[in-house]
Amino acid sequence: MAQSMAYNQAAGLGGMLKKGHQSTEGLEGATIRNVEACREISTITRTSLGPNGMNKLVVNHLGKIIVTSDCATIVKELEIEHPAAKMLQLAAEAQDFERGDGTNLVVSFAGELLTQTEDLFRMGLHPSDVVAGYSKAGDRLMEDFLPPLAEVVPAVADGRLKDELVRAVKPVLAAKHLGSEEILAPLVAEACLGTMSSSGLANFSVDSVRVAKILGGNITQSHVVHGFVALRGLETSLTSATDAKIVVFGCGMEASATEAKGTVLMKNADDLKNYNKSEEKKMEEIVKGIADAGVKVCVAGGTVSEMALHFIERYGMLCLRIGSKWELRRLCVATGATALVRLGAPTPDEMGHCHSVRQREVGGRPVTIFSQSEGSGTGKLSTIVLRASTSSVLADLERAIDDGVHAARTACKDGRLVPGAGATEMELSLKVKAFADTCPGLDQYAIRAFGKALTVVPRTLAENAGLDQGVVIAALGAAHAGGKVRAGVDIDQMGVDGSSGVCDETDVVDLYSTKASALKLAIDAALTVLRVDQIIMSKKA
Repeated sequence: MAQSMAYNQAAGLGGMLKKGHQSTEGLEGATIRNVEACREISTITRTSLGPNGMNKLVVNHLGKIIVTSDCATIVKELEIEHPAAKMLQLAAEAQDFERGDGTNLVVSFAGELLTQTEDLFRMGLHPSDVVAGYSKAGDRLMEDFLPPLAEVVPAVADGRLKDELVRAVKPVLAAKHLGSEEILAPLVAEACLGTMSSSGLANFSVDSVRVAKILGGNITQSHVVHGFVALRGLETSLTSATDAKIVVFGCGMEASATEAKGTVLMKNADDLKNYNKSEEKKMEEIVKGIADAGVKVCVAGGTVSEMALHFIERYGMLCLRIGSKWELRRLCVATGATALVRLGAPTPDEMGHCHSVRQREVGGRPVTIFSQSEGSGTGKLSTIVLRASTSSVLADLERAIDDGVHAARTACKDGRLVPGAGATEMELSLKVKAFADTCPGLDQYAIRAFGKALTVVPRTLAENAGLDQGVVIAALGAAHAGGKVRAGVDIDQMGVDGSSGVCDETDVVDLYSTKASALKLAIDAALTVLRVDQIIMSKKA
């Protein structure tokens, strides 16, 4: 007790905290350092924004090479140490989890908001003035300025119409993989429609759309299977079955070994001949019981012994081995089966059903396809079979499809759309700047900086497309001031003489709820960083 009371006040914070801690405080020590860290991470991801965004090559701590322009993947694989930059990473991950798209907008806009504060601090504004201005501008933007823009573009009328889903999904896929959207968008829409229930609201689970990646060929050979695709061949010589009952075992199909070791004493040749007979007889009873239940396909989660395979062949059944328990669960969802932990004949409730099970060779690799007929109520699972030349392209296409599926689900829940290609951000920028002129206090400077920060999206789109950003922003600002709400950046005008790089009526659309969520998360992350005036870090364990 006496030792704890011997606090040396002259030593300050260093005398109070444990040896080895780090502490920075004040505008220069904490706030501006935080802003600089956030600016660095937004600079990394900003060049990946939009269809012409550049890829990043990230080598993670395991030595795995990731080539992608997907912001969520980039910030997840970067091992960010700085606590303020970590907040932007968490905001991007929250956006990815909730909406699956718009992560780059979160990081880029939050980084730009914080970059704008450096000039405000030099002017003499206090961080609390900046926070007040940003909060006021953010509230006005979300309540009054953004909702009217959803009336400019026709909403997704019905989530069950393929063309409507394609319209919502295509810009999302184009932003990730330009040139592939015409092929991938119909595939994503078809896969999503295949998992929807026939009645009630148009809705589906994102987990119901899977991707099977097969190396080789090109993207035009990709297709959708209404069912499950296992990336391995069948164990048996039979390779197809129709209208098949399926049994799924979570264990292997083999004779179980005893727990205790035993010694067998054989006295003559007959003992040796009859040694395996009882084991064979027992295995035949099990397989015969499965076959008598009407099962045509056996799926095992573990090893299949040669003896079991022999009797499965004898009774004319198919056998597939799946090592992954996650794949086994997906097969159960696709066929309506229950994974059994005991080896034996299944009850009718435990069996699944599939319209067609067949083995095919795709790109020199045997795959097993469990496909359901149209209108089947057994299992709602769709698989997109992806083909591409390299594994990194396949992985990037899979991420693009994942974003597209999330976009389709969001469109089913909230079909409102806003103009894309930087049109929404430019319109909001002008409205926020006009709002700043009506505010009398010091926070008007922060509100004006907020409006300026919104132009980061059209400016970056123009930069990444190789256009002159100064000319594009001037022309785009003039178009919106003239009442052209749907005017956006035209990335196809790169290298065209005398072109302003602006399209008066852009066809690109963004989902309203994704845009609103991204802007809200970016504003919240920026305000959280600005409210920090001291960082205290304990010594690492």
